[in-house]
Amino acid sequence: MRELSLYNCRIDRRYDVLERLGRGSYAEIFKARDILAAPHTPHSIVVIKALNVFLQEDPDKDLERTLVENFQNEAVALDRVRHPNVISRLGHGTARDLSGTIFHYLVLEYMEGGDLQRLSRNRQLSLNEALGYLEQVCAGLRHAHRQGIIHRDIKPQNLLLDKSQTVVKIADFGVARLNLGDDPITRVGTNVYAPPEHSPLSPAASYSAERHRLSPASDIYSLAKSFYTLVTGESPRYFTGGPITELPVKFRREEWAEELKRILLKATQEDPKARYDTIDDFWADLTELRKIAADFDTKTAVRPVFHMTPQPYISKGYSPLLPQRAKFDTSRDLKLQTVVVPANSPLKIDGIRSANPEIKQTGPAAASDNNHAGHQLSNNGQNKVVPPHKQKSKGRGIFPKMVVVAAGILLFASALYGTAVYLRGLNLNATVLSVIYGQTGRANTDINLRPEPGIDNNPIGLVTKNSRLRILRTQNNWYQVEILEQGRQTTQNTSNRGWLYSKYVDLD
Repeated sequence: MRELSLYNCRIDRRYDVLERLGRGSYAEIFKARDILAAPHTPHSIVVIKALNVFLQEDPDKDLERTLVENFQNEAVALDRVRHPNVISRLGHGTARDLSGTIFHYLVLEYMEGGDLQRLSRNRQLSLNEALGYLEQVCAGLRHAHRQGIIHRDIKPQNLLLDKSQTVVKIADFGVARLNLGDDPITRVGTNVYAPPEHSPLSPAASYSAERHRLSPASDIYSLAKSFYTLVTGESPRYFTGGPITELPVKFRREEWAEELKRILLKATQEDPKARYDTIDDFWADLTELRKIAADFDTKTAVRPVFHMTPQPYISKGYSPLLPQRAKFDTSRDLKLQTVVVPANSPLKIDGIRSANPEIKQTGPAAASDNNHAGHQLSNNGQNKVVPPHKQKSKGRGIFPKMVVVAAGILLFASALYGTAVYLRGLNLNATVLSVIYGQTGRANTDINLRPEPGIDNNPIGLVTKNSRLRILRTQNNWYQVEILEQGRQTTQNTSNRGWLYSKYVDLD
């Protein structure tokens, strides 16, 4: 097992890794700070989910490619189900760690409040609280199912809370099915919460092809067992692979016990066709239970409206705008294996490369003497041999060259300073700075358009990659621009004029 070496480094010259939060079978989770975000904005702290194919053993090429494709599918699923109650993807990239290992990563929003598993263990939730969380998860799952995506791993550990622990979001779409076709179903999920049709404990031969077709009923099964945990504070391990037929003894005398048991029993039937067909059906059948919970809630001042569809809860910082589409290199040209990095390589400071999947190594070659061929990293991450006669001799004439360069820099700086003083005396600064106004350029990525310079303002539109822009004003590295032509069609624009950060514009 080889964990990624990302301690105290910066990924993609943007994300400062703070700590490792955990790891799974083929991914490591890190907490990081986005240095381009304002300190007190909702996404100044993010989560880096890094694919590490070496956590178990050295994979063969087919497994390598499959893991990368699954990782990309997770990004596709997250973008397709963009919703206030689904974890948001903020970015992606490909980089090297401090040991030279290439890895792909996703940038996700950080949910500071933990997960529902921990919350239900730390204190007993009221039925009304549990239903409030359930409504949000139902809203997110309903949207996912309408986009043709089945999560396949709904459990309390994948239901994350914001800092206030009032908003819950569905996380970990790593094993999600992106369509509802008849392809063979892989055995995934957590045994306690997984339905029989794709539980790791259920033999595939025991289910017909008809029952193997995934449907929303698969997620509803897992959701019902998760709801059992929220209400009781206990794991449904006694009902693994089968329906929930009873509640713990201490809840059996509650007025709502029989109604809850009836709903859980139907939702966790072994046969998917015997369960609720859709989230809407499941939510509608909860109406009576919700009314009972509202009657027993002493904090309720006004009787709530019982919506027929689950309503989303929106947390601060949520945006429906998507980041740049994630695409990772799955070819064998990109070797996901450790490469030779010199002990004195600058990678120890940065360990960071472009988010472009075509990684380019810019570090120096390994040191060598005149009798041996040196090694340096080629663009595909492999070692390439440099013949001795092509290696540059180091150390000859360095001091005289440094003197000449230093003198040139000094003369150039003096000339700039003299020019600035002269212009200031003529009061021409405004004229000189205004030259950029009216200049055109192109957006080098998708970027939000804002009403004022600064990321604290809510977006008023979207500038797509390769859009033609006219610069109207500049202020603190921000451009006020007018969109002359969008790079591609988009339905998200509400304004064709606004502010964006200058680094995302390539001037003509």
